[in-house]
Amino acid sequence: MIHQNQKELGLYLQEKENSVLESDSSLLQNYKRYPIEFTHGKGVYLYDRNGDEYLDFLCGIAVTGFGHSHPVIKRAVDEQLASFWHVSNLFESSGQQILAEKLAGLSDLDKVFFCNSGTEANEAAIKFARKFGEKRTTIISAEGSFHGRTMGSLSASAQVKLWQGFQPLTPGFKYVPFNDAEAIRHSITEDVCAIMLEPIQGEGGIVVPSQEYLKEVEAICKENNLILILDEVQTGMGRTGKIFAHQWFDIAPDIITLAKGIANGFPLGAAIVSSKVADKIKPGDHGSTFGGNPVSIAAANVVVNLLTEESLINISNCGKELMNELQKINSYFIKEIRGLGLMIGIEFEEKVLNSNIVELLLGKKIVTYFAGRNTLRMLPPYIINRSHISQFIHSFKSVLNDIHLE
Repeated sequence: MIHQNQKELGLYLQEKENSVLESDSSLLQNYKRYPIEFTHGKGVYLYDRNGDEYLDFLCGIAVTGFGHSHPVIKRAVDEQLASFWHVSNLFESSGQQILAEKLAGLSDLDKVFFCNSGTEANEAAIKFARKFGEKRTTIISAEGSFHGRTMGSLSASAQVKLWQGFQPLTPGFKYVPFNDAEAIRHSITEDVCAIMLEPIQGEGGIVVPSQEYLKEVEAICKENNLILILDEVQTGMGRTGKIFAHQWFDIAPDIITLAKGIANGFPLGAAIVSSKVADKIKPGDHGSTFGGNPVSIAAANVVVNLLTEESLINISNCGKELMNELQKINSYFIKEIRGLGLMIGIEFEEKVLNSNIVELLLGKKIVTYFAGRNTLRMLPPYIINRSHISQFIHSFKSVLNDIHLE
């Protein structure tokens, strides 16, 4: 059991008492919300209704990579709103065409389908892989994976806790241990059409595979004419210091799925596919009413332009500096620190609850969240600098000092 610093805990409970009680809210209680309401944000900071400033080291869960109220993104959105904000995918869209060309060029793939979210992008990938496979319909995914909460993507997510109450799942999935290429090889049967993986598991606890693993998986796919689907919803769009995390591993997938950071907070998802997949998809095979919304597309076109070599270098350098500073901390509460770029996880010993760490950091005006069994997840904005890293490290050390175990 953890005894939190009494002052921090008192402030936390007082703010909760002043907030709207969950039981009195008309909102469906499918989120465990913290009793803080942010009213605005600027750059790397969020501000609550009391005017208190919080360092945002979560980015809305890997979404607002370029911070809050970015002036160039705001200008592009305002300009689009002045024209129109919805027509439908029955008509041509120059904004979609431009973004698709950018994403195809950056990924060395060929065609792009736009939707609204990561789970929708993964649903599209599942459908596309099965259309390619024809009579082969089974998809292999990894234990600890998270691909979304709609039924197809939920069925691909090999976490039993997510399935409870929602079974039966969609059939046609096999699950193998992550970072074990031989397990994949032994699971391949004549009905398998694709392998679906995250290059780094996010919700599973910021789990980084070996350099050899994804190369072996790529080879297995080529040997067996399988589609390699890489879910880059959390890792893509610069989060790890490259446009796509799989580029660190020098592999070439057939489908990449994106969302989260692609439009800096506006709802947008994408499935980027190779020509051999695209050739199987015909008009009417898939669609989305709101997918590729003009406002989201306008924001995303700016985001891609902002992902310059200079931005990626800053992400890599700040990620290395943050990792180095964390590794200097001598605490028996910390089991392991892992990550890539600005996607970092701190796994704690079992007796420390990561949810308590998140709450204590909120008391220090730092926004983070947890992942996996016992891992603190940090997903800072791409625009942080040394002073922000120092601010986080100072607060994190203070939180570690506030933990007392019985």
